[in-house]
Amino acid sequence: MEDILGNEQASEWIDQGIALVMAYAPKVVLAIITLIVGLWLINRFVGVLDNKLGKKDPTLNKFLCGLIGAILKILLLISVASMVGIATTSFVAIIGAAGLAVGLALQGSLGNFAGGVLILIFKPFKVGDAIEAQGFLGSVREISILYTIIDTFDNRRVVIPNGQLSNASLTNMSVYETRRCDMTFGIGYSDDIDKAKAICKRLIEEDERALKDPKPLIVVGGLGESSVDLTVRAWTKSGDLWPFYWDMQEKVKKAFDAEGISIPFPQRDVHMYKAD
Repeated sequence: MEDILGNEQASEWIDQGIALVMAYAPKVVLAIITLIVGLWLINRFVGVLDNKLGKKDPTLNKFLCGLIGAILKILLLISVASMVGIATTSFVAIIGAAGLAVGLALQGSLGNFAGGVLILIFKPFKVGDAIEAQGFLGSVREISILYTIIDTFDNRRVVIPNGQLSNASLTNMSVYETRRCDMTFGIGYSDDIDKAKAICKRLIEEDERALKDPKPLIVVGGLGESSVDLTVRAWTKSGDLWPFYWDMQEKVKKAFDAEGISIPFPQRDVHMYKAD
């Protein structure tokens, strides 16, 4: 009698299992297919967006593509869960609670995320610009969701959180096509000021990198303890600024030496007295 009851119970369980498989198997298979196809479509869409947007705005490219891809994948997972039979309301509630916990644990990262959004909206700099920020000078290589990557001119890579960049001052040296080159040359008090100014003017006019407009400025900028300081200002293209500056330092020194104009340097006279 017990064997008969056990066989009937086992048969009932088998029937229930088959019914569950028949009820949920199509949903599971359809959900898996939807997940695979959905991920392929999302990656395809993000790839096309990356190519299109990268040509117009490479600064916004990586950030926006990463954000859109993450949002679409979350929506896809919610849709797949609803297809299997999981209540989406509870699923969304779980995601919201998990998001709140993660947000509290990652407040600094959220600040960097908000900083990245501000950078992309107001665009104080873009990819390829030469900037000076947080004590580093270099070219912007990439602006990601949380960090900005800078390649310094001595070939170092610096990763700066976007929160710091959005809340601190920075210098963008690539906004304008031209820049002013400021130089100071000291001459002796016994030297001819007009002659020294004429030499500086001639050297600037001979250099093709110096722009004619605005005109260069050469004036006496100050009277130092041991020298008359000439302030020389000339305009160049942004890319020619430092090569022009370095060349002028050498040219002025050689020209002053050839024309007999001294360049004072710190020195001290010591007087010896013999005691009786």
